[in-house]
Amino acid sequence: MDGTQGATERVVRTAAMPWIPTGPGKAFRPLRFGTDGWLEIMRLEPGARVTLHRHNGSVDALTLAGSRRLLDGRTVGVGDYVHEPAGTIDAWEATGDEPCLVVLAISGAVEYLDADGRVTGRVDSASQRALYRDACRAQGRTPEAVGDDAMEVQEA
Repeated sequence: MDGTQGATERVVRTAAMPWIPTGPGKAFRPLRFGTDGWLEIMRLEPGARVTLHRHNGSVDALTLAGSRRLLDGRTVGVGDYVHEPAGTIDAWEATGDEPCLVVLAISGAVEYLDADGRVTGRVDSASQRALYRDACRAQGRTPEAVGDDAMEVQEA
C-alpha cells in the first residue's frame, strides 16, 4: 500500500465557513494555519484593493474567479497562477463585475506599507488564526479544524 501510514486527511468544508472580513470589500476563509505561514481563500468585491505591502516570505496565488490588476498593470484572471518571492512589494485590486476569489499560500508575514515605505501593519499566521477564532466566537460558531498539529484551532 502506498502512502503514509497513520496520516489523517483533513477535510475543510469551506462552503459552510463564514467569510472573515479584513477590510472594505475584503474577506477570507482559512484553509490551514502553520508555524511558518497559512493558506486561505481571499474574496474581494469588485473595486476592492489590497493596499501596498511587502512579503517577507514567498506567496503563491491561484485565481479561482474574477480578475485582479497587479501594481504593474498586468491583469490576472481565472486559472492564472502568480508566484511572489520573498521581498516582493505589491498592491492589487479586484476588477470586473464579479468578486475575485484567490487561493493564497503565504509564507512568513505580510507588512503593509505607507507611501514612504514605512510599515503600518503586519499580519502572519498567528494573527490571521486569532482573527478567525475571534470572528467564529463572535458569530457563535465553532472554528473548523484547520492547521498543523502545533497550530490546531481549538476553542479555549
